[in-house]
Amino acid sequence: MPNQALAEQGTVMNPLIPVVGKIIKIVEETPDVKTFHVTTENGKPFTPLPGQLAMVSMLPIGEAMFSITSQGENHLEFAIKKVGMLTEALHEAAVGQQIGIRGPYGNGFPIEICKGKDLLFIGGGIGLAPVRSLINYCIANRQDFGKLHVIYGARSPQDLCFKDDLFENWPKVMDMQVDVTVDKGDENWSGNVGFVPAFLEQINPSPEGKVAITCGPPIMIKFVLQSLAKMGYTPEQIITTLEMRMKCGIGKCGRCNIGSCYVCLDGPVFTLAQLNQMPNEY
Repeated sequence: MPNQALAEQGTVMNPLIPVVGKIIKIVEETPDVKTFHVTTENGKPFTPLPGQLAMVSMLPIGEAMFSITSQGENHLEFAIKKVGMLTEALHEAAVGQQIGIRGPYGNGFPIEICKGKDLLFIGGGIGLAPVRSLINYCIANRQDFGKLHVIYGARSPQDLCFKDDLFENWPKVMDMQVDVTVDKGDENWSGNVGFVPAFLEQINPSPEGKVAITCGPPIMIKFVLQSLAKMGYTPEQIITTLEMRMKCGIGKCGRCNIGSCYVCLDGPVFTLAQLNQMPNEY
């Protein structure tokens, strides 16, 4: 189903007007990342495409854009890293806290391009949050996609997000492989130790019939793209998201533009072939 049709199917609210949401569950992912499950009195405020974002607000602190890491029948999920005033306030919130929410924003991952292909997901740190929305979509629509392979890394075992998915849920999915690495292990870590790009080259997944989706720290993405090129992936086979550049979400503030492209209107999801046509400002 085309992305536009998916959006029309699920989006029912004006993306400029916030609705009152309520936190119904909080999962402590790492010492500085929590996942918030949010609903409204009418259930899920909208049905986002994988890779789309939403504005989340707390009065009187402020508002910011966050990726929607997954969704259930009646709720949305936001994995939020504590980095500033708003996120610190959210991390202090308890179940039952009311927040503002509006959206969705951005184009989302190109579902039609991914259908029928094997998918390689490469994530680092909190960068797995937007990619997880597509992973869970593929799992929910398993018959539409080929093999799924997740390669993920974090600074330490304590910094791994979504541990239940990485070690319990996803490895049980048919034709799905999960490989995890950390920059530095500890006395309890028996998995791989090393950076994501080197781990990727060590595993060396074939590019044949495959689409690679990556998100993480900019330095990780830089070297992952180099590794994928060495392994034979073409720019058309590589998808990433520039969601960190998303600000107002509607193309008005002018803070997300790359040349004539507005990330919030034309993205944040792009193929590397598309990015290669833009000024090298991203």
